Amino acid sequence: MYAVIPAYKPDKKLYNVIEGLVDAGFDFVVVDDGSGEEFRPLFDSIEEDFGPVVTILRHDVNRGKGRAMKTAFEYIASVADENEGLVTVDADGQHLPADVKKVAAAWRETPDSLVLGSRHFTGKVPFKSKWGNGFTRIVFAVTTGVRVFDTQTGLRAFSVSRIPEMLAIKGERYDYEMAQLLDATKEHIDIREVTIDTVYIEGNKSSHFRVLKDSFLINKMIFKFMLMSFVSFLLDYFTVLASSEILASLPAAVEVEKNKYLLPMFDRMVDTHLIALVIGRLLGSTLNFLLNRNLVFKTGDKLAPVRYFIVVAALVAANYGLITILVSGDNGVPLWIGQLIAQAILYPVSFVLQRNFVFPNKHKRKKRL
Repeated sequence: MYAVIPAYKPDKKLYNVIEGLVDAGFDFVVVDDGSGEEFRPLFDSIEEDFGPVVTILRHDVNRGKGRAMKTAFEYIASVADENEGLVTVDADGQHLPADVKKVAAAWRETPDSLVLGSRHFTGKVPFKSKWGNGFTRIVFAVTTGVRVFDTQTGLRAFSVSRIPEMLAIKGERYDYEMAQLLDATKEHIDIREVTIDTVYIEGNKSSHFRVLKDSFLINKMIFKFMLMSFVSFLLDYFTVLASSEILASLPAAVEVEKNKYLLPMFDRMVDTHLIALVIGRLLGSTLNFLLNRNLVFKTGDKLAPVRYFIVVAALVAANYGLITILVSGDNGVPLWIGQLIAQAILYPVSFVLQRNFVFPNKHKRKKRL
């Protein structure tokens, strides 16, 4: 089994990581991600002391953790059998040898899985790490429907046969590891979590993680999905308002009671809100369906459109009921407020129905060990 260790300006802890695992039978692939000549002696000593079990690959300049891992993956794909496995390990000593071995053993039991070393986050954990992982965990679960306790762990194991798809995943820096998880949920790859110890050496001061910039890189993959629905919501919302105003301003429209108009041209009384809701939802939902199918849930399921518009019909009815309650009567609120409230209530319902009914994710994750 291969152990991949991306390293940027590492210290002695990198040497200790390899020394602690050398008896486990790993072939190590270490990527010097543009650390510079100052760090060359450390890499040379690793090469000299651990000999044939270590391969060191080098980037002339820093290209990011994701790119470093991909460089290692490319090398392994060229020399290894596809039935072998690999485990990615951080260079800063935060993955204990026993935990690396535990994750590797879990992969051997379920070689089709993506195995994660999942930290408890107990004891003295830096605030930026505890808060960042907690926030990402919640958003990831809501967005994908898959619960992963430690979304930012660097200790992961998977089969060499998965390398081509891992290389196709976008992301060159810290965002790459989040992209791995998102890809696993889309491709219905089993994600298995193995509980490991939480280790932060000297307050994690050796980490090169940039709190604001790298947190944005990690979470932008998720926020992109949420943005798709928000764009559709805006189209739906403003179309409803515009359609209602246009219908109410028709020369033949005579207000019979609040929000209801008599349109002689059709020889009947029409609730303009219902028509406006139907028009808005047709435009907004069509855009939302196309974006979700192609960018979020990525499915070619031929029945998805049928299921989707069943959901749309149910949501239009619910939306109309809420609008009737909120807008009608002497104490009713303006349409623009009522529709905003109704959409806020129905948005999470819509998302859950799309994720579980329209674009069902058959991915099932095994219980954490």
